[in-house]
Amino acid sequence: MTMKTGLKILALAMAGAAALTAQSGTAGSAAAGSGAAQSPQGVTRVEPGVHRIGPATAPVTLTEYVSYTCPHCAHFEQEAGKELVIAYTATGKASVVVRHLVRDQADLAAALVTNCGQSDRFLANHSAIMSAQPVWLDKWFKATSAQRARYQTGTVGARMQAVARDLGFYDIMVRRGYSKAQIDRCLADEAMAKTLSEKTAAYRDKGVSGTPSFDIDGVLLAGTHDWASLKPQLDVRIK
Repeated sequence: MTMKTGLKILALAMAGAAALTAQSGTAGSAAAGSGAAQSPQGVTRVEPGVHRIGPATAPVTLTEYVSYTCPHCAHFEQEAGKELVIAYTATGKASVVVRHLVRDQADLAAALVTNCGQSDRFLANHSAIMSAQPVWLDKWFKATSAQRARYQTGTVGARMQAVARDLGFYDIMVRRGYSKAQIDRCLADEAMAKTLSEKTAAYRDKGVSGTPSFDIDGVLLAGTHDWASLKPQLDVRIK
């Protein structure tokens, strides 16, 4: 599926849905403003749907454009995720900003649950969804016509909750300490869904066409979609 087609699907998914109350409580709101308070884990929500790992004062900022339905993104997370945190963000050498490119309903549902709660939950949510991708992505590809009909019928919440149930996102997030009610509210967050879709269009306008893609200090890196090609470019800027 092309990103353009995915954006049309997302627009349809949000059409006619009523605005819903944002989540509060332990898990917080998936769209809880642009709160810039630093979490104990060094994760900051810099704007709705966008998180920074590491200090904003780091001399280098790496931005990752990620899609949860992209196998290459899951491979990058497995290969480089821990190293980026341990060797770069925790040492203050760089900060990493994660931005979502949402291609379809599965991608949107995944992004909604990873953004569920306070900023200190994001990094582990992101890792949990990515590490389980081979299982749930297979379910997505094998979804029946009846299942896919549910993904395109009703409110944003009803559609996203149907996707999340079928792909096992509820089970993943319950293991992360979320209640079903908290997950429901995050999946029904129309404002966040709209924000993620609009940001995806903005990234495309910037020239981001594939995932994972990266920029360093605002400069998009051509032909760079894996750790082997990214690491030397990152290191030379840090040195």
